[in-house]
Amino acid sequence: MTYRRNDFDVTDRVNTTDAQEVCAEVCRIYQDLYQADSDTAVQHAFDDLVRLYRGEHRDYHACDTEYHDIQHVLDVTLAMARLMDGTVRATNSTVVSERLFRFGVITALYHDIGYIRHRNDTRHRHGAEYTKTHVSRGSRFLREYFARAGMADLAAAASRVVHFTGYEIPVGEISVDPQFRLIGNLLGSADLLAQMADRCYLEKCHDRLYPEFVYGGIAKRRAPDGSVEVVYGSADELVYRTMGFYKMAAKRLEVDLQGRYSQVERHFGGQNLYWEELQKNVRHAEAIAAQHDISLLRRHPPVTVARVKSKA
Repeated sequence: MTYRRNDFDVTDRVNTTDAQEVCAEVCRIYQDLYQADSDTAVQHAFDDLVRLYRGEHRDYHACDTEYHDIQHVLDVTLAMARLMDGTVRATNSTVVSERLFRFGVITALYHDIGYIRHRNDTRHRHGAEYTKTHVSRGSRFLREYFARAGMADLAAAASRVVHFTGYEIPVGEISVDPQFRLIGNLLGSADLLAQMADRCYLEKCHDRLYPEFVYGGIAKRRAPDGSVEVVYGSADELVYRTMGFYKMAAKRLEVDLQGRYSQVERHFGGQNLYWEELQKNVRHAEAIAAQHDISLLRRHPPVTVARVKSKA
């Protein structure tokens, strides 16, 4: 029996820790779908992303969030390209034009850029401290990025569409034109599908997401009366409660995001590989919770973030 590799996508063909591989596959989808040459704006966006996440940009520190790392954003971007491909194949290229495809890819690449700390920020010591506001920070970044990249006409839309990946604004209250609502629904779907279908999703929740929740003030919250409510008492508890998050995510995918996650089936010739892998993780989480045995988490996710606490 062969097993999917921990650093590969749901097809076990694309290394999602390698930006060049993901870029090549996204460009292949683009070329095949529109019978067009590779898009330089997309290639530049991948290059810029790598520099940002490595800390090679003069204005930003390297990524220090192990859950929301470069593998996550590359995985989401690949899922987004496949969802757009499936949408076009189910309809036509006027529904998702080349321009919208490019827009969707770049917005996916930078949907979590709000976790990256600015070098001038002396108040925050870790990117996860932005957990509650990272989407708004990413919104501002995208508005500026699109303008600098010669796509100023898409800047305002990008700043709103990124909110489909977060919870700061309810999906129904995000003000966008119908074409961008479609892209937003696809983007929000890609974000949920890619992370929950990751082969090491549960291990990442335990070892990486829980610490981010602690940094970001999600593990505990202060009530109006000043008392502190424990939301997640431990990393083990976060995993045991996966089914609760799954139910919320499934409702968000089906209702809030209008069931657009199913569009990827046209890309895969009738299968939804993301949903299948997601279900495997949910079933495994149920078994872990039933046995109350966290030792059943045995996979080792790839490391893309230097495990050295920033002194900035």
